Amino acid sequence: MKKIFTLLLISAATGAYAQKLEKLTIEKIMSDSKWMGTSPDAIRWSDDSKKIYFNWNPEAADHTSLYAINTRNTKPQKVDLAERKALTNGGTWNKNHTRKLFEQGGDIFLSDLKTGKVISLAVTTDRESNPTFSADESKVLFMRGDNLFSLNLNNGELRQLTNFTRTTAGATPVAAAGFGQRGGGGRQGGGATSGFNARQGGVAGGNQQEAWLRNQQTELFEVIREKAKDEKYNAAERKALQGKALKTIPIGEQSLSFVQQSPDGRYITYRLIKAADGAKSTIVPSYVTASGYTEDIPNRTKVGAPMSTSQSYVFDTQRDTVYAISTKEIPGIKDLPDYVKDYPKQLEDRTKRNEDRNVVIQGPNWSPNGQYAVAIITAQDNKDRWVMKLDPATGKLSPLDRQRDEAWIGGPGISGGGFVSGNTGWLNNTQFYFQSEASGYSHIYVVDVATGAKKQLTSGKWEVSDLHLSNDKKWFYFTGNVEHPGISHYYRVPVNGGSPVKLTTMKGGNEVELSPDEKWLAIRYSYSNKPWELYLQPNKPGAKAIQITHSTSTEFKSYPWRDPEMVTFKNRYGKDVYARVYAPKTPHQSKPAVVFVHGAGYLQNIHYWWSQYYHEYMFHNLLADNGYTVIDIDYTGSAGYGRDWRTGIYRHMGGKDLDDQVDGVKFLVEKYGVNPKNVGLYGGSYGGFITLMAMFTQPDVFAAGAGLRSVTDWAHYNHGYTANILNEPYNDEKAYRASSPIYFANGLKGRLLMAHGMVDVNVNYQDIIRLTQKLIELHKENWELASYPVEDHGFVQPSSWTDEYKRIYKLFEETLKK
Repeated sequence: MKKIFTLLLISAATGAYAQKLEKLTIEKIMSDSKWMGTSPDAIRWSDDSKKIYFNWNPEAADHTSLYAINTRNTKPQKVDLAERKALTNGGTWNKNHTRKLFEQGGDIFLSDLKTGKVISLAVTTDRESNPTFSADESKVLFMRGDNLFSLNLNNGELRQLTNFTRTTAGATPVAAAGFGQRGGGGRQGGGATSGFNARQGGVAGGNQQEAWLRNQQTELFEVIREKAKDEKYNAAERKALQGKALKTIPIGEQSLSFVQQSPDGRYITYRLIKAADGAKSTIVPSYVTASGYTEDIPNRTKVGAPMSTSQSYVFDTQRDTVYAISTKEIPGIKDLPDYVKDYPKQLEDRTKRNEDRNVVIQGPNWSPNGQYAVAIITAQDNKDRWVMKLDPATGKLSPLDRQRDEAWIGGPGISGGGFVSGNTGWLNNTQFYFQSEASGYSHIYVVDVATGAKKQLTSGKWEVSDLHLSNDKKWFYFTGNVEHPGISHYYRVPVNGGSPVKLTTMKGGNEVELSPDEKWLAIRYSYSNKPWELYLQPNKPGAKAIQITHSTSTEFKSYPWRDPEMVTFKNRYGKDVYARVYAPKTPHQSKPAVVFVHGAGYLQNIHYWWSQYYHEYMFHNLLADNGYTVIDIDYTGSAGYGRDWRTGIYRHMGGKDLDDQVDGVKFLVEKYGVNPKNVGLYGGSYGGFITLMAMFTQPDVFAAGAGLRSVTDWAHYNHGYTANILNEPYNDEKAYRASSPIYFANGLKGRLLMAHGMVDVNVNYQDIIRLTQKLIELHKENWELASYPVEDHGFVQPSSWTDEYKRIYKLFEETLKK
């Protein structure tokens, strides 16, 4: 018995040892992340606010599963198939939050919170979408195909409200009859005339001779004249029986969007988008395929390609007329951007043309009583964003707010790229809220549409995001970085203004889902060295948050993951730069350092929550274990620091953002004793771009660099991102030449590693191949390219991650530890 017990102890000890991470390796870091434990995500509430649903994988299974907790029983339980089928995702609530409309599988349903029943409203082979309640909540408005329909919840009457057609002319009108009338004249009214008339009367048109013959026949024969009278009478009778026909609105091949009805039912507004002519798209070849053949992946256009244009319209059903929303009255519609002053000939030509800029209209958004309508309008060059009041009877606009930015409009809760209206809505029948960077940081504003008076509700050197109006419209809920740029908390503030009240208490990152009844907070929380977990908290200031999930594995927790030191340093422009430092306990004798450059440009990575760059975070721990000092910088252009920091890279990427990396190295040398001759850097996407610019333009600062999935020439990237920052290549060539690494490749001195996925549909593989050819022509030898045949922009396969980071580590070991 004693022997058996000893064997059990040995077995238990062996299992415990197997779960302990004695030493970090690249193979472990880059292996399937399930070894760490899987954090909960996709957190959402049940409609009755009794349950929280989330995706989770505590068993390290092949796939995540849906779990749920009850607010009274917080032990996570796996959700069975029957309950999963019954779940409703998303939808539109009524004013009292008692009924919800939602779409599922292209059909429309109504959920009643009090009874718990779900009613099928439209289950057809057609696709129904975008269900909303009418203003008085007696009807459901929804799209079926291209057209707007109304379903009366009291008597079941189904009525078609629009008749958009893909023909250009001559379409048969659709009768505006109720559902119960379709068996009558509504279906028969569009038929052919009598056989006699069709055969003998002929059709209108023809040449002069045919017209003369028709007139002669009518003059000579009474039977022809009588038939004509009958047809005229019958047509009038059919029209009287048929009722008013819906106006046919031809839209051709244009895309239809934003179809909505005014609260009083009189106006229907919509937007038509015309595709750009001659916009050539790139092709991405895929080499490792199931077929054994190279297959082409259709991809995006390049920056500066022709763009689609749009026009918004009003259909006045009372006057049975359609007219465009006029944009001529928009303040500054003809304004040219300041950068054209650098191109005198362009300035002269564009001034002479004096053209209106293309704009995109979002909305309108109707006041609850239907008295006012507000549209959010963005210039297609993204230099302007207007909040405008619409007069639906005339289609004219009048200004309520204008935000002009000579760089580009952006920031949390604000439209960007012309296709997002941002956080906007109505407090009551006259007050409209929106976010703006007018103060330099994204904050909440309210404008009285009747008087034009504006009020800023929040202020300070911090940003508002995830704005949400309470059910009773007395509070705004939002996420803000009030205490520190790298700490997010959940707040509420009265809609009339006042000091924000902090609702969460845990230092780090707090992602909050407010329950539908607004009594609970489902919090996804993390800290710098602790991955995301789910917490539950009453919606009260100072209330305690209870941890629901415990996701990290024993093996992950056995390693002492660093809590990076949060630091700031002054850059050469006198601005505070936020950074994180991973300091080694025992620096290598060569005192090497590595700079990590985050991707996306407009992204925040210096914060107190678990990084989305978790592979890199673990790699930085490994580097520090091996004697490197690592710094990670929120350089100019990063998110979280307001408008001026966001737009500091305008017309020169690789300018101030790269200066921050160089100034960061100086900071490491002065404070951490780093050897300035043994500094390397690496990063992916935008970070790869900065790496290339650093290696080409600052060769005496960086001895080695690894550029991953890098942009090498901004003229070959997409329009939505690049045109905001650099304008178009043919309009602002100077900005592209100053910002594109390919023009500076001759400056390479140190060792360069380039890594790129071959099926990258974001930064195309062609981009790195063009730079490769340039390096060959420049007779550069100290570079290498690692290609990954099955990887897109974000790598997926652990084998690819492992190979890539082994190469990066080898590069630093061979060049920085002299």
